[in-house]
Amino acid sequence: MTDEKNNSMQREIEIDVEEGKIRGTLNIPADAKGIVIFAHGSGSSRFSPRNRFVARELAEKGFATLLLDLLTDEEEAIDLQTREFRFDIDLLTERLMAATTWSMQDKDTCRLPIGYFGASTGAAGALCAAAEFGSAIKAVVSRGGRADMAINMLPRVTAPTLLIVGGNDLPVIEMNRKAAGFLKVKKELVIIPGATHLFEERGALEKVAEAACDWFVTYLAAPVPAHAE
Repeated sequence: MTDEKNNSMQREIEIDVEEGKIRGTLNIPADAKGIVIFAHGSGSSRFSPRNRFVARELAEKGFATLLLDLLTDEEEAIDLQTREFRFDIDLLTERLMAATTWSMQDKDTCRLPIGYFGASTGAAGALCAAAEFGSAIKAVVSRGGRADMAINMLPRVTAPTLLIVGGNDLPVIEMNRKAAGFLKVKKELVIIPGATHLFEERGALEKVAEAACDWFVTYLAAPVPAHAE
């Protein structure tokens, strides 16, 4: 589907995983300079209003976005009752890696440099996947992320990493400060004053999006040769 007003293309996609299929929404603006794959937080989905807001801001800056459901429909139904999958970082990492491999192979996205935007436990999955893929991942942004849950993988991350935390989210601030000490790459911890974990306060999410856009413009955007093979 093409949005003529915004000159962008949107697709609903399915990615095969061992346990079934995961779904995503792909948006590609004209002359996209990179793709940001979203790893949502615990109990959220590709319909997360916060992630969709950030995705729209990224599109304005010329980035393609892939909003994902990291769980299959069956797993999602179970997780709503038991919460057993949302904290399974190995599973979230595996699903994000599957989506990354898909992006590397899809005709519409294969030439785009890849970045990750992770929230809550999804940020831990994003950092672990970034460690596994190495230089193939160009930038990572974490929003209210549980980077501490990826602590053993952090020294292997090669992508410049931005950690964004709400100023009133005190436990997560300390978790991110600890995690930052394990990162051996370009890194920055940004604290949004007055914001809580979900950044629901007036203007807080706008500041998240601004910081994320600046980070991806700096570290993800790269010219793609018009006639690259």
